[in-house]
Amino acid sequence: MRLYIAEKPSLGRAIAAVLPKPHKKHEGYIELGNGDCVSWCVGHLLEQAEPGDYDESWRSWQEQHLPIVPDDWQLKTRKGCHKQLTVLRKLMKLADELVHAGDPDREGQLLVDEVVHHCKVPQAKRQGMKRLLVSDLTPAAVTRALGQLRSNREFVPLSVSALARSRADWLYGINLTRAYTLQGRKVNYTGVLSVGRVQTPLLGLVVRRDLAIESYVPKPYYEVLAHLETDGGEAFSAKWQPSEACQPYMDEEGRVLARGLAENVAGRISDQPATVSSLVKTRKNQAAPLPYNLSALQIDAAKRFGFSAQRVLDLAQALYERHQLITYPRSDSRHLPAQQHGDASRVTAAIAANSDSLAQAVAGADTSRRGKAWNDAKVEAHHAVIPTDKRGAGSLSADERKLYELIARQYLLQFYPDYRFDETRVEVTIGTGLFRAAARVAVEMGWKALFPQKERSDKEESISLPRLSEGQSLHCRRGEVVDKLTQPPKHFTDATLLAAMTNIAAHVSDKALKSILKETDGLGTEATRAGIIELLFKRGFLTRQGKQIRATEAGRALIASLPESATTPDMTARWESALESIRERQLSYQGFMGPLTEQLQALVAGARGHLPESLRGVAAPGRRRGKGGRGRRKSSDKRSAAAMTE
Repeated sequence: MRLYIAEKPSLGRAIAAVLPKPHKKHEGYIELGNGDCVSWCVGHLLEQAEPGDYDESWRSWQEQHLPIVPDDWQLKTRKGCHKQLTVLRKLMKLADELVHAGDPDREGQLLVDEVVHHCKVPQAKRQGMKRLLVSDLTPAAVTRALGQLRSNREFVPLSVSALARSRADWLYGINLTRAYTLQGRKVNYTGVLSVGRVQTPLLGLVVRRDLAIESYVPKPYYEVLAHLETDGGEAFSAKWQPSEACQPYMDEEGRVLARGLAENVAGRISDQPATVSSLVKTRKNQAAPLPYNLSALQIDAAKRFGFSAQRVLDLAQALYERHQLITYPRSDSRHLPAQQHGDASRVTAAIAANSDSLAQAVAGADTSRRGKAWNDAKVEAHHAVIPTDKRGAGSLSADERKLYELIARQYLLQFYPDYRFDETRVEVTIGTGLFRAAARVAVEMGWKALFPQKERSDKEESISLPRLSEGQSLHCRRGEVVDKLTQPPKHFTDATLLAAMTNIAAHVSDKALKSILKETDGLGTEATRAGIIELLFKRGFLTRQGKQIRATEAGRALIASLPESATTPDMTARWESALESIRERQLSYQGFMGPLTEQLQALVAGARGHLPESLRGVAAPGRRRGKGGRGRRKSSDKRSAAAMTE
């Protein structure tokens, strides 16, 4: 008997639907017509044991117990999951062959591997286990995936890297949270000071942004515009480009800080002859943006609809599991396998059937186009988030429909021509001064035609320029000094905070670390970012003011009480580099975990040696509970537990 072990019931049912009938439905599994069975986990059936599960004395938080490092790591069955784990254990004993059908990502790989190992499946059976990678729950896609089974042994390094990440986050989170919470009590702070490898640098990012805004002192600076006209009376303006001689009067970003200098330039160019000293006109093409991965989808949905990262993830999960209208949503890829291009006609036809507002866009799509999105070399376990070929969007909620249409439109862009425009750059000389102007004029809208004007990321016509030629004589009617003020950075929003997490390298000064972070997932992963942001809200360290995300008093005090190394993404960069080395078989599990456990002693000692005076007098944030009460977690949100210590 072959046993398919899916990550969730919805995937299990989708697999069974294309396998031999008739089916017999049992509690926790489906028996197929040929005697094979399909069963499932319910998200995580297992979770890391708590400190008190290892040693009863560790249940109480005491300094002398730290650091807590298990000698023999243990997993325990999650509450409410005993029955399903028993079903799987029984079926695995009966099965001749196992098929791992966890989600196609790092956590999905570990989730099923952990169950197989926990149930003590014999080594020979584990060695023969197959891997089924399903990114689309429609029957055609599942059938295709079943024809492409791989050996699960190929994915052992991926599973080991996930295991190392999970245990390292547990060690870091459990020990430093206890260490700093105990220190907080010494200054009468009664709350829990949650510290994590990702959540704390993320909070630090927001705190530093808030403080930078509050301490910001605007500086005046000045620009000079030359208002020019041709012999035919056509007018345009060009901006002064200060020379090296002006450096003493400029800041590091090249802005002129001396009004007197700007006034002098404006006075000297008024009513003076001018010459077009350079004119470059270039026709440029801009390809359509790639299909979405989860982070890009969350960022765009936040900008367009004001959805939080968690809201987007919940909606996307429903579109994938319940409605089967999109492919696997927790993807970090923005590319598609070449083979998928053959489905384009069916997918676009389904979009037209599912969305009246996109029917015209489908009619204009050329599905024979194969752009840069289709690239096998950039697709690993899963591909970009796109619509499936399933029809039937009548039961979608308003928000589900918004997200579906956003994903569908991004997919349709791939079948439209490039946006083409003429870019003209002009340099004008007036006396010894240099002035520049630029214009961009749309030639063919291409894929941008699918966006309303207000949604386009740049103006198609930046400045209107008359017909000019190099060497042409002009007249400068007058010079104008434009008063400007430097602007502080903006408070984070859902969109910009997610963008910062995905491009965390921009917030690191160390060049070597920048390089590492550019090659990794960023701060957190596609699967955990939404949960980590929400966790900081639930713990009272972040708050929303309209669209702005700000740190609370408790959040600021926590960051002020921690060493800088805990509040910046530097350590995450080093971890991610090591975890990627494990995945690529260049580093062993022990090679990562050994040095980490040694570092814990120093980290805990550092916590003990510092009283967090910034927390004195700060009220601990109250615990907020949702309508479902404490402890309830949707099975689809399988990574929320991981986010608790990450």
